[in-house]
Parts: sequence; structure tokens; C-alpha cells
Amino acid sequence: MLVCVVNTPEGQYAIQRDLDKLEKRAYENLMRFNKAKCRVLHMGWGNPCYQNRLGDKELESRPAKKDLGVLVGEKLDVSWQCALTAQKASRILGCIKSSVASRSREGILPLCCALVRPHLESSIQLWSPQHRKDMNLLEQVQRRATKMIRGMVHLSYEERLGELGLFSVEKSRLQELIAASQYLKEAYKKDGDKLFSRVCCGRTRANCFKLKEGRFRLDRRKKFFTVSVVKHWHRLPREVVDAPSLEIFKARLVGALSNLI
Repeated sequence: MLVCVVNTPEGQYAIQRDLDKLEKRAYENLMRFNKAKCRVLHMGWGNPCYQNRLGDKELESRPAKKDLGVLVGEKLDVSWQCALTAQKASRILGCIKSSVASRSREGILPLCCALVRPHLESSIQLWSPQHRKDMNLLEQVQRRATKMIRGMVHLSYEERLGELGLFSVEKSRLQELIAASQYLKEAYKKDGDKLFSRVCCGRTRANCFKLKEGRFRLDRRKKFFTVSVVKHWHRLPREVVDAPSLEIFKARLVGALSNLI
């Protein structure tokens, strides 16, 4: 992946020189780029959308590009990823519905938890939904899954979740607090110093481990993991934040999730 800020003709010439160097180096090492798979993703408003080429082929521009399994749009909007994720999860749910005759809790629930939910939660820290319509799209998949279980169709969605011992997709996203705990107190503590800033303040309401909340002009920036997780971290009770180990933190977090949303 080649990333560059290009907002002037000089910047366009610079990135084209880099592309020419890549093509030359590949040729010298008897390698070839699959140019049919090479794409350009122009990001940001007012982007001049300069055209680039790799060798003698002009690179095609796309409104979204997948990187490490996550579909990133030209405006850093995750609606593309939400739609793709909901589609994949719905297909798997359809396969379960058509291939499993039993509608018992013991038959359907383990399959949905093992095959459907991982799609709805995979890498969620990277593509946290920004709009209610996107979250509803993901939530609808789980709504359908819980209705498939015998005896649940006449209950409300919240009642079905309580009966099955599940959290909503929106609430399950708060398990990103586990990742935050690892960066702040566990294995990745050194990296956490670069991602989060701790506030030195004696006045605390929920816990004594406060983080600095940044100010940003764009709402999209507020949805980034290192920003959105801060407000939920501040609402955690003291006994959760002060957990002596990650396993105890996870156990106590489950009990606290119901009060966070």
C-alpha cells in the first residue's frame, strides 16, 4: 500500500515518481505487479482526484477499497463495511435456517454464536458504525437469529436477548473496553502511552483512572477507537477499572455492560 497526501500538482508528480520506482524495482527483481488488482482510493472532500499510472497502465479509481478485511470508503465512512458484514452474516444465517431442522435453543443458539456473531464483531474497533442506520442493519441480523428459536417469536427483542443471555450488537461493541484495558494496564501498556493520555485529577465520580478526552471538528473522528472508548471507560465502576488481571476485568465488565447503554 502506498499512502500520500496529494493536494497539489507537485504532490501528484511525487507519488507518480514513487510508483515509477516501484515498477522499476519490480522489473529489476524479475517480478510483476498484478495491475488489474491495483486501485486508487481518493479520500477527503474536495480531493482533486489526480490520475496515476503503474507502468503503462492507468490505475482505476474506486470509491472503496478493502484493507486487511475491512472495507474503507473514500470519505472514511464505514457504511460499505456494515452492509458487507450484514450481507455475509445474513447468508450464513440463511444456511443455518435451511439446513438445520431443529429450532430448539440448544441447536440454533450455539450455531449463531459460533458462525454469525463473529462476523458482526470482527475487527469492530476499526470500523465502529457511525450512523444509526448502519447499527440497525447489523442488529437486524441478530433479531432474525433470535426469532428462529422456538418459543421466542412472540417476545420483544429485548426479552429474547434476556431469555437467551445475549447482549445486543451495539452493547457487545463495548467489549472494545477489553482492548483498551490491555493498552492501558496489560500487555500493550507501552503502546497505550502513545494512544491515550491519563488525566491527573483528584475529583472522580466513577473510577480513579481518567483519560483525556480530545476535541475534534469532524464527528467521524469521534468514532475512532481511541476517542469513542474514552467516554465508556469513564463510566465504568471503580471495581472494574481496578481489576487486578485481565480475566477478572472481563468478568466484571459483563456485569457492568447493562448500565453503559
